[in-house]
Amino acid sequence: MQISMPVDAEANELLTRSPLALLIAMLLDQQVPLERAFSAPRDLVKRLGREPTAEELADFNPEQLAAVFGERPALHRFPKAMAARTQELAKLIVTDYGGEPTAIWTTASSGAELLKRIEALPGFGAQKAKIFVALLGKQLGVRPPGWREAAGQFGAEGSHLSVADIYDAESLGEVRSYKAALKAAKK
Repeated sequence: MQISMPVDAEANELLTRSPLALLIAMLLDQQVPLERAFSAPRDLVKRLGREPTAEELADFNPEQLAAVFGERPALHRFPKAMAARTQELAKLIVTDYGGEPTAIWTTASSGAELLKRIEALPGFGAQKAKIFVALLGKQLGVRPPGWREAAGQFGAEGSHLSVADIYDAESLGEVRSYKAALKAAKK
């Protein structure tokens, strides 16, 4: 299966191929347009001149990583904080999953366990964790028993609530319409 976010083909290919890149993109998907968040891993690779491993990011000099995140255009609105959070994520992957990001989901025996693991990741609150479970299930075929239930409303078939439901320009429009309606209802 192919990730199809509203970013260029090179960024989508990296997100599809690299579980670490996908986790970083999801981590960065806050307080910036989703196009920026999901392009950032590709830009990080370009700036480093290679695809980093979890081990490399975990061991990176924090000030240097913050500088890489802060190069213009910055990888996030808050480059220093998000560089630190990305490094925390990498360290957790190294210590808890042997440096293998896919182990987070390939070794989960149920949707509930998968959700618990994702909620434990730095920068992944309850809602973001549910959205990521939905993204894994809907777009990458990661479907341990109970994954839809663990994803809550985001796991519903045919929904257009989050990045988990973006496959093309039409679905992007539907997700954006849903989010605009939510904002309007809050006012």
